[in-house]
Parts: sequence; C-alpha cells; structure tokens
Amino acid sequence: MRRLALAMLTVLALSVLGTVGCERGDHPSNIGKPAAQFVVSDGVQTVDLSKLRGKVVVLNLWATWCAPCLEELPSLIRLHHDMPDVDIVAVSIDQDDQVYRKFLTQRGIDFTTVRDESQRVNALYGTVQIPETYVIDRQGVLRRKFVSAQNWTSPEIEKYLSHL
Repeated sequence: MRRLALAMLTVLALSVLGTVGCERGDHPSNIGKPAAQFVVSDGVQTVDLSKLRGKVVVLNLWATWCAPCLEELPSLIRLHHDMPDVDIVAVSIDQDDQVYRKFLTQRGIDFTTVRDESQRVNALYGTVQIPETYVIDRQGVLRRKFVSAQNWTSPEIEKYLSHL
C-alpha cells in the first residue's frame, strides 16, 4: 500500500511540475501571437516596444547578478555589432541602480538596456527564471523563445534572425 501511495504521489508531482514548467520551454503558447506591448522607464532609458515595430527585436530578460546572463552577454554585444538591423532590448530586474549603471559601463554594453526593478515585463511575458529571450518579428509577432544562455552569434541564430 505504501508503494502504491508513493507511486501515485510521484506521478502527481511529476504531472504538476510538467504543467508548471510548460511555459518555461522553448515553445510557449504565445508563439505566433502579437508580442505583449510595454513601456518601461528607469529614469535614464525608456523602452516602448510598440515604437520598434518594423524591426526584428531580441528581447532579453536578465540581471547583472545572473551567471547564465553574464555568460551570454559577450555574444549579445557581438550580435549587436554583427547585425545592426536587429534591435536588442535588454530588460534587467536589478534592484540597485548604481550597481546596474556601473555594470553597464564596465562591460561596455552599447545596446538598449532598461532596468525594470518591479519585474513588470517579466510578469507580462511569464518569465520566472532568467535569462529568457524572445524574438519578435517586424510585424510585432512573437516568433521564438530562448531559455537560458545562448551563443547569439552562432551561425544558426544569425541565419534565423536574418530571415525574419
């Protein structure tokens, strides 16, 4: 009887975890639908996603203290230089503005970044664990979601972005 109860609990736990983690995967239900629009301002930078219509947007949700975010940062910077027609918008959830600004300067980040300490954009996109990155096409449609650190200058990703 204990084994049966344990087996049932295991199956239940796995099904709950599978359901909760679905949107964390690469193919969330909002792919192919209009990207959630937002305006976020941190006092220095303002991003209005609707004003980027007509451009391919790589929307990166990150933080300065996130190890996988730091891992992919050099390739995001290279992508920005290699493909200037692609707009990279990085939305950070950092709480400390001074630490965030110092980080941007030290790392030479020259693409669009904005601090969203309230995590409003993360909530809008259903992001609970960073980094997550969304690709939005020229018509404002969400085309792809990348989970965890990526090599943004890989031939596959650059080819994908160049065909949008």
